[in-house]
Amino acid sequence: MWEIVSSLHRLQTRSGRVAFTGWLNQARDDLRQRELLRTVQHLLLPLAPRAAYFPDFLTPPQGLLGVEPGVEAVLATPRRRVRRELARLQTQQGRSVWARGLADGDGEIRTTVGRALHAYHQAAVAPHWPLIEASVATDRAVRIRALQTGGVHALLESFAPMMRWRSPVLEVQHPAERSIHLDGRGLLLIPSYFCWRIPVALADPLLAPTMIYPIAPELRRWDTTEPCPDHVIEPTLIRLLGTTRARVLQEAQYTRSTTEIGRAVQVSAASVSQHAAVLREAGLIDSRRHGGAVLHSLTTLGRALLAGRILPLPENASRIVPKVPSHR
Repeated sequence: MWEIVSSLHRLQTRSGRVAFTGWLNQARDDLRQRELLRTVQHLLLPLAPRAAYFPDFLTPPQGLLGVEPGVEAVLATPRRRVRRELARLQTQQGRSVWARGLADGDGEIRTTVGRALHAYHQAAVAPHWPLIEASVATDRAVRIRALQTGGVHALLESFAPMMRWRSPVLEVQHPAERSIHLDGRGLLLIPSYFCWRIPVALADPLLAPTMIYPIAPELRRWDTTEPCPDHVIEPTLIRLLGTTRARVLQEAQYTRSTTEIGRAVQVSAASVSQHAAVLREAGLIDSRRHGGAVLHSLTTLGRALLAGRILPLPENASRIVPKVPSHR
């Protein structure tokens, strides 16, 4: 649900327009073809404005389980809470007939909102979910490694410069001045593809402390390829690269370290480094150091090759192998 709301924000502002040009163009085309633009403009955008506040009930924790449980949780929000949060929203946006009906628990209006959220997700978010998920997973992997290597302090320090950790306070860039006291409840940090530059937290201090943050810009991918399913590699790709190198390429789609790839492929770290060097020289992967580890991830070309979205490999692909150093 956070990605639905954040993507709605991208439709309303020029901020981040260059970074999201590909998605914006395609999303608008898809919404127009499905005749959803009017619904989005008159129902969803006023409900989730790009402003200092939008209702917390739009981003329930159940949304982390998927769009179905997320929308169900939105529609099941107690009437009193919906009325309270919409009242706060309406001080900014003004009143509307549908908002009044939603606050009053009108079943037909709630059903309309649920259908609109579903339809918008199917048109603007779901078609790109493999790419969104891969980008977010890459950022999550970086944070997990920071936590594993340096503990909570290293994790919080990894968010600089958008957040600054000055124990025991985490300072966050935000247009509004506010303080959130955890009081031992912990803080749920959620990486987001569509969140842009500034982290966003739940407004109600009584709710479980939750904040989404934008993934690093260099990790936000946009292309038309999809991750290759696990354990499925084209035979011609194996003949071209060799079994081990093809599997190293496959593992790189998850942005993994040399050690992690070696464990998955069951070869030594030295062997992975040799294969990675060849794949890097061919423009199929990127490698960068993070702390004491080297992380490998696919380039657009590597993802296209792995997913079979480029020109078919020639029938005599096996003859190409001698031209590429092989370390099996």
